[in-house]
Amino acid sequence: MRDPRTRRLAHLLVHHSTRLEAGEAVLIEAFDLRGGLLHDLVEEVQAVGAVPVVSIRDQSVIRAQLRGATEAQLKLQGELELQQMKAVQAYIGIRGADNVSELSDVPGDRMALYQKLVAQPVHLTYRVNHTRWVVLRYPNAAMAQLANMSTEAFEDFYFRVCNVDYSRMRDAMQPLVERMQRTQRVHIKGPGTDLRFSIEGIGVVPCFGQRNVPDGECFTAPVRDSVEGTIRYNTPSVYLGTTYDQIAFTFEGGRIVRATGNPQDKLDQLLDTDEGARYIGEFSLGFNPFVLHPMKDTLFDEKIAGSLHFTPGQCYETTENGNRSKVHWDLVLIQRPEYGGGEVWFDGELVRKDGRFVVPDLLGLEPETLGRE
Repeated sequence: MRDPRTRRLAHLLVHHSTRLEAGEAVLIEAFDLRGGLLHDLVEEVQAVGAVPVVSIRDQSVIRAQLRGATEAQLKLQGELELQQMKAVQAYIGIRGADNVSELSDVPGDRMALYQKLVAQPVHLTYRVNHTRWVVLRYPNAAMAQLANMSTEAFEDFYFRVCNVDYSRMRDAMQPLVERMQRTQRVHIKGPGTDLRFSIEGIGVVPCFGQRNVPDGECFTAPVRDSVEGTIRYNTPSVYLGTTYDQIAFTFEGGRIVRATGNPQDKLDQLLDTDEGARYIGEFSLGFNPFVLHPMKDTLFDEKIAGSLHFTPGQCYETTENGNRSKVHWDLVLIQRPEYGGGEVWFDGELVRKDGRFVVPDLLGLEPETLGRE
């Protein structure tokens, strides 16, 4: 018997996130996932007269492919996947992996080659900029363990978080969009953090369930060479199968000139992927009312209420700052009091303190408003 919550989620993905219309095609890429949600998605897509193209992927098989990959193999893979992506108008990516570290022992040179020949051209360059796309996770016991919750409690949490009232969120974030559009200088303060940069002339994008589920952020990018100072992140991050923690960056002229964290060797290697990996491609404020604590899953952690993320690597075309990279790594800093507190200033005005907005026009983004039934 199917869970009615997956049908509701499928309806959200088809009608709100990808806005599918008759005659269009959507690529549904499912990693380590079978069953209910996929069936509901196929039926929901077909119900609007669109075409579902389903690709079932297995992370353990991907690991085997990458560990022995040659340049010729990855070049062909990239060409085939790009051709498939160009044939659809929308993309839904769902990950249900039991082991977030499945790719941790793929050699660094193979992973870098995969990023160059597959991930960047197919996803960072084409899919992100030329399709209506949405990505999400699917609850399982491994995710529940990362969140320190029982499987049943985590499933309840997951569907509550994913099916938040995105119309209310969209309306509440418009004042933030307008503020960021007119802001020139940003100053971020906190334990180990004193960071200044410009966002003048860069676009601003509100996110309310049309790219990520769960959602709840508003992003822009710093002027590429404007970043000065230090930032110390306080959440662990899993990137390409490796868990990183205690990360801190020092910037001069927009460039990361000093980086510390665990594991240090892999951190250095990742930042040396290309020149753009040492510059920032995104700055965002997170405010999903139901996501409060990190669980080593970027899709959730970057939406944490009272958080921000400051992202080394590729920028989005919608918030163009000229930075190009094979890397796009969303690193999260939570500024609520229990995580050390902190402040966000726009043009000399304090707009958020200890994770809570303090100016009247942004109070609609607080959890007690966004999270009410």
